[in-house]
Amino acid sequence: MSHSSSKSLKTLRLLAIWEGISYLLLVGICMPLKYIFNIPEPTYPVGLAHGVLFVAYCIFVLIVTLEKKWSFKTMMLAGIASLLPFGTFVADKRMFIKYV
Repeated sequence: MSHSSSKSLKTLRLLAIWEGISYLLLVGICMPLKYIFNIPEPTYPVGLAHGVLFVAYCIFVLIVTLEKKWSFKTMMLAGIASLLPFGTFVADKRMFIKYV
């Protein structure tokens, strides 16, 4: 395993955790605050952070796919994980850990 691919995978794993946390904060806390309690202020910064983390996660899925020569199926599952609550946590424990 090359040093750069190891670093890329570690970065992907870290992004997976932070992207998952930001998604849960956005959906579980900010959206109810905005739409139930009419408190929209936290939605913008958390939504912005989540958007940046989501894009970074997707880019690193592509980078690691190329470096580790992942199959199309593995790449797609990693991508789909980012769309599901808790999905990136599951991807880290069931998929990414295999390549460490």
